[in-house]
Amino acid sequence: MTADADNAALQAQVSRSSFYTAMRIMPKAEREAMFAIYKFCRLVDDIADDGTRARPQRAAELDVWRTDLAALYDGHPGGRAAFLAQHVHAFGLRQVDFLAVIDGMAMDVAEDIRAPDLATLDLYCDRVAAAVGRLSTRIFGMEEKPGVELAHELGRALQLTNILRDLDEDAEMGRLYLPGELLRQAGIATTDPHAAIGDPRVDGACRALAARTLEHFAAAGRLMRSRPRGRLLAPKLMEAVYRAMLKDMLAQGWAAPRRRVRIAKPRLLLIVVRCILLG
Repeated sequence: MTADADNAALQAQVSRSSFYTAMRIMPKAEREAMFAIYKFCRLVDDIADDGTRARPQRAAELDVWRTDLAALYDGHPGGRAAFLAQHVHAFGLRQVDFLAVIDGMAMDVAEDIRAPDLATLDLYCDRVAAAVGRLSTRIFGMEEKPGVELAHELGRALQLTNILRDLDEDAEMGRLYLPGELLRQAGIATTDPHAAIGDPRVDGACRALAARTLEHFAAAGRLMRSRPRGRLLAPKLMEAVYRAMLKDMLAQGWAAPRRRVRIAKPRLLLIVVRCILLG
């Protein structure tokens, strides 16, 4: 696939994602930088999720990304990471955050995550979501301390919402991200993905995780309402959309059979208008 075709495929992919509307409302330079981060995340995530190749092969491919990032930050041609160069320089994006994302993908490559303990799940969320948030808040023009705090809280809120939404899709890949402590509290001892999410008691485990997710949403909301410096419309929109999805899931419950929650376009438009008007 050529670079243009690859970008066109990614554009089509992002247009179907929850991030699309948030990216569209950003100024051009920031929008292009966010698309580059999205592209990076999709490319390394595709490696982690490629069940057709052996784990050592996928781990080696992630190592190539680490090597290319090292070259880019040393001022040499960045190989497959070269498309990030202008945005790294324009916004001061940190190598450690890109590497953290790769480390998160490596957790999925090393083994199928099944009922991790809460500490492991938090580490996973920090790598695959909060690290992306730390890159993003630099593009938003936020100062270091509030930017890192927002990435911590909102990144976890978004990732945990994804986990709660994608139970069935993850199980098909042999994964179960619901924490073992919450499953056991609900009376579920198995770590088999299909067995665990097929147990009607999974609703209790999911509601316990949803309560933790709401705490992260609340903390992110408080921080954004304190009006830190930066362009916060995009993260405010993401917070509103994902919180609406979580609200719908709480109303529907998680007992099988589940319907994958989506935000319809008219409702999404209403959320956008509300975020713009409220600032």
